[in-house]
Amino acid sequence: MKSSVEVLEDNKVKVYVEVEETEFDKDIDKAFKVLAKEVNLPGFRAGKVPRKVLEARVGLGPAREQALRDAVPEYLSRAVSENDVDLIATPEVEITDGETSGPVEFEATCQIRPVITVSGYDALRVELPGVEVDDSDLAEAQDAELARDASLSDVDRPAASGDFVVIDMRAMRDDEEVLGLNTEDWSYEIGQGWVADDFDDKLVGATAGDVLEFVAVPKGTEDEANFSVTVQSVQSRELPELTDEWVDENVGEFDTVEAWTADLRQTLSERKLSTARQQAGTSLNDAVAKLVEIEVPEPMVAADLNQRVQGTIQQFQAQGIDFEQWMQATGQDPEGFVEGMRGQSEQAVKVDLALRAIAVAENIGVTDDELEREYARMAMQHGQKAKDIRKAYEQNDAVSELIGQISKSKAFDLLVHGATYVDDTGAEIDRDELIGHDRDLADEPEATDTEATEDDD
Repeated sequence: MKSSVEVLEDNKVKVYVEVEETEFDKDIDKAFKVLAKEVNLPGFRAGKVPRKVLEARVGLGPAREQALRDAVPEYLSRAVSENDVDLIATPEVEITDGETSGPVEFEATCQIRPVITVSGYDALRVELPGVEVDDSDLAEAQDAELARDASLSDVDRPAASGDFVVIDMRAMRDDEEVLGLNTEDWSYEIGQGWVADDFDDKLVGATAGDVLEFVAVPKGTEDEANFSVTVQSVQSRELPELTDEWVDENVGEFDTVEAWTADLRQTLSERKLSTARQQAGTSLNDAVAKLVEIEVPEPMVAADLNQRVQGTIQQFQAQGIDFEQWMQATGQDPEGFVEGMRGQSEQAVKVDLALRAIAVAENIGVTDDELEREYARMAMQHGQKAKDIRKAYEQNDAVSELIGQISKSKAFDLLVHGATYVDDTGAEIDRDELIGHDRDLADEPEATDTEATEDDD
């Protein structure tokens, strides 16, 4: 077999393949063996009819047609691999010679992954939640603990957010009570947003003795209801005084305000740092995606979108949830649900293209040792042998894609250690503190469905 490639416009190439007659005759022989299983001839067992007998009975045409259907995709796969054609969609194949006799020639128009360049990746500025703990953070955390021992007292003023109101509530729809929304002497904290979207707004400014009547849509429903709310009293939550005695009685291993405050500051700092680390990967991907200025190829978006949808359905099935029933219960249609994920897929494709471009720009390669370590990692993850993982990738011509994935991961590492991280005020976050030594701060770049993964193998 001989092959060559012609570069076309719009991220396409044309692959030309020539198969010698003697080589293709082996494929015809395989096709006759397939036909032998489908033809019953007296004196021969099923599948044991010799080729010459079959050729005399049915002719060469059916076997040649079968051979073209079976062998052309295999020859194309070999040509794509030999010429490093980075396919992102099913090729358009046209047989140009050899349909009836002689050598076989065909050409395939292939859409390939765009090769782009990106600039500015070495000066990325990524905004994250702040990691510094200030006095307001400490006060909020301490108040949350003090609130567990708080008391309520009546106040003679209009209700405000954070106050408690004792109310009698009635909700009617079509002259019938709305289930769960008719109660008396209910102590409700304004600001919780439990009843309806604008329910709490109606309570703000109310005083003891007020009767509020309004129309609202109860949470979890789609239809309006007529509400009647009588405010019996407005109560303010009174926090206990923060003293060493209170700490000793209520905060376990601490017996002074100073000791508890120091530990709380450390806990809040670690929590904020963890939050920033969790968001760093997503924010870094967002920044990288903005470097891609081209319109992303639709086949790559569609492939990633299909992978996301299938993954979501599998998650529902794993949790024992019927996906179609969930769609009906949430009032969604399949088309809208899929389109809702399109933005994520477009972003994933941009990240893929950008990281590949960065790997090329930085001359990032993958050594044999790195490849073997990846096989070993996947083997451990899936409870298999590394040699079996390697064999699967080799048999599926997917080694080059795995190398691409590793190089993308290395490019992402480069970005992680080169980016500048700031909080919402513009203050710079210490990169070493954020990243740590285990590099667990960020998500790996998302893989698209056009890439080979260990799960595919």
